[in-house]
Amino acid sequence: MRLGVAGHDLKFLTRLLDHLRALPGLDVRVDVWPALARHDPAASRELADWADVVFVEWCGPAAVWYSRHKRRGSRLVVRLHRFELTGPWPRQVDIDAVDRVVCVSPCYARRTREHTGWPESKIMVIPNWVDTAQLDRPKVPGADFRLGMIGIVPSLKRLDLGLDVLEKLRARDRRWHLSVKSRPPWEYWWIWNKPEERAHYDAVLRRVQTSPLLEGAVVFDTFGPDVPGWLRRIGHVLSTSDLESFHLATAEGMASRAVPALLPWEGADEIYDRRWIHETPEAMADAIADLGPDEWRSAGELARTQVHEFFSLERVAGDWTELLLSG
Repeated sequence: MRLGVAGHDLKFLTRLLDHLRALPGLDVRVDVWPALARHDPAASRELADWADVVFVEWCGPAAVWYSRHKRRGSRLVVRLHRFELTGPWPRQVDIDAVDRVVCVSPCYARRTREHTGWPESKIMVIPNWVDTAQLDRPKVPGADFRLGMIGIVPSLKRLDLGLDVLEKLRARDRRWHLSVKSRPPWEYWWIWNKPEERAHYDAVLRRVQTSPLLEGAVVFDTFGPDVPGWLRRIGHVLSTSDLESFHLATAEGMASRAVPALLPWEGADEIYDRRWIHETPEAMADAIADLGPDEWRSAGELARTQVHEFFSLERVAGDWTELLLSG
């Protein structure tokens, strides 16, 4: 069987592609678009004519193009993430040419049906995968007093609420710190060009510099692929966003035995255990502070077990293999 994979950003597919390429009897080719809406039409046409199944990552311009150039007798699978849903592309896709649209959570499957009017039979859920084996590393001493956030751009990630949690904790005990692993907002020109985004980060960074409770307590670490090593220092992973489709950072932290702490963004309780979800930053800080050393270790073990059961690479790759090869 011939499988074509296409998209402008394949970072969520790395290990899944390794798995698919290792399957006997499956020939995999990739059409990497150098930008969201830029590609080599001849190369894309060659892939569309060659493949038995085309899997398009992101429901953007690539999904539009492949839905309009589908070879008769082939199958087309598109994965839709959060940001595309409010863009122009879903309504430009020829949904009659698409066999399945994959969302990463039940909430976004519902939102996709409501927003697009696409047939319910074409929309399904396969969660994000987590490399639980890669992330399973021993914590360094002091990790139980360090909060972690991965990705703080755009402003809806709400670093300001993470700072609220940290301030409340440090009012009790100055051992608490926050590590942030993210690209800075000014590296995303489409974010930095928005005055409201600049104003948000100006206020947040000024607060880090001027709050007595935050002095020396917030570390901004370089964005990069060294997440497994970085998570060894993190005892609690925060998810304070206004909205998420899945929030992979939470699951990655759990796989490292960091205790998750989430605010109730829509759909969070359909992905993660309600015990990890807190109504306010104050309630989140109280729950974190109430964990003694033994309770923290037990909670981390439970978190890792849950991620392994539901989101392990082996389980999710099996779901993708069944969809792509068997339909």
